[in-house]
This record gives sequence, C-alpha cells and structure tokens, in this order.
Amino acid sequence: MKVVETQKQYEEALKKIEELMIKVNNNHSYDNPDFVMMDRLSNLVADYEDQHYNIEVPSLIDVIKLRMYEMGLKQSDLAQKLGVSTSRISEYLRGKRDITLDVARKLHSQLKIDGDIILQ
Repeated sequence: MKVVETQKQYEEALKKIEELMIKVNNNHSYDNPDFVMMDRLSNLVADYEDQHYNIEVPSLIDVIKLRMYEMGLKQSDLAQKLGVSTSRISEYLRGKRDITLDVARKLHSQLKIDGDIILQ
C-alpha cells in the first residue's frame, strides 16, 4: 500500500498496525521487517488522519478553563496567580477583554500554556 485513500483502507491499516505491534513487541529495529512495515503503515495512517481528521488549535479561553479545571483553580485563585482582579478574569473568560502581554506571560509561566496558543 502506497497511500491510504479511503476509510476502508484506513481501518484495514489500523488493524494491521495493531497486529504488527504484537509481533514487533520490543524489537524496534529496521532489521525487523515487521517493524519496518508497521512504521510505514503508521506514516500512511498519519498522513490520512492529517487530511481527514484535522484537529484545530483550541482557543486560549478554552485552554485557560481546562488548565483551571486540571489545577483545581477558581476564578479568584487564577486572579491571585496572575495578579489581576477576579472581575478581570471573568472578562477574559467571557471574551469581553483582550489579554494583556503581562498576563499572557504569566499564563505561560504560571499555567504552562503553550506560547503558540497564547499568540493565536
């Protein structure tokens, strides 16, 4: 198979990869033909997924809310971490106010939010 073009080929490739994973086990060597086949199929599947299952970058507000949930933070906790008022956090989360450069830096350092997401 040179290219995965259809959903059926995609599903067959996934099934074959699963079978090969069992065979390959820990033998991740290009001397192992099963590993080579699994590697090539994985690349074909990845290419198909990139074309048909495009994942968009999440919005900054969604990422902040997710990080707050993960860290168990309330808006007041986040306000304290970022050095702004609770009402300002509320405005950010509702999209009523743009995030300042200083707050963006703190989001990156305090909440470990990727700079690419902050800059979008």
